[in-house]
Amino acid sequence: MAHAREHEFEPVHGLPERLPGSERILWQGSPDWRALALRVFHVRKVALYFAALVALRVLLMLDDGAALATVAISALWLVALGALATGLLACLAWLSARATVYTLTERRVVMRIGIVLTLSFNIPFSRVVAADFRPQPGDRGDIALRLTTRDRIAWLHLWPHARPWRLAHPEPMLRAVPQAEMVARLLSEAWARSTGREATPVAASGAAEAPFGGRMPSPIAAR
Repeated sequence: MAHAREHEFEPVHGLPERLPGSERILWQGSPDWRALALRVFHVRKVALYFAALVALRVLLMLDDGAALATVAISALWLVALGALATGLLACLAWLSARATVYTLTERRVVMRIGIVLTLSFNIPFSRVVAADFRPQPGDRGDIALRLTTRDRIAWLHLWPHARPWRLAHPEPMLRAVPQAEMVARLLSEAWARSTGREATPVAASGAAEAPFGGRMPSPIAAR
């Protein structure tokens, strides 16, 4: 498994170098920036937080007998601050999605990520032991890749394309993928063909994490 800084001009869109002649791209895509804003940058939660602050501020000032004009000015300052915070987070989500390209080939997954410092992570199927699929509304979803124990990519290098809370052994994650179920199935089938191992489906148990026993599910089991 290798990672490299991307050159100014890509020989192939989303890839740091051309693929071997015997290998072809099966799918290529980027995260949905709106889903990324909601689920990764938590824009909705930040907006609700500022809304609660505004309501609390207004109630406390009215209880203290402040003039309505004073209350309105104070609330507007908080509203402006909240709009700035959510706007910046939404902008980061848009930039992150715009800079990201996920590529699935017959032999690997390549993740081109990074807004300022662009990196390309090349993840051969031989280094992937399993994957978790979490569906989202609107035919979107997250696909996390479990790597062999000898492979480790720094969590901070991957973020926000890393599975949350997996710090000891970070898992690369394809975030907010459009047509996620189709991509998960393509990944599972390509992994089975490339490794010569049977892709074993695992039924979703409803638990926070479905057990995979070190095998790639087909299709990747929902959790």
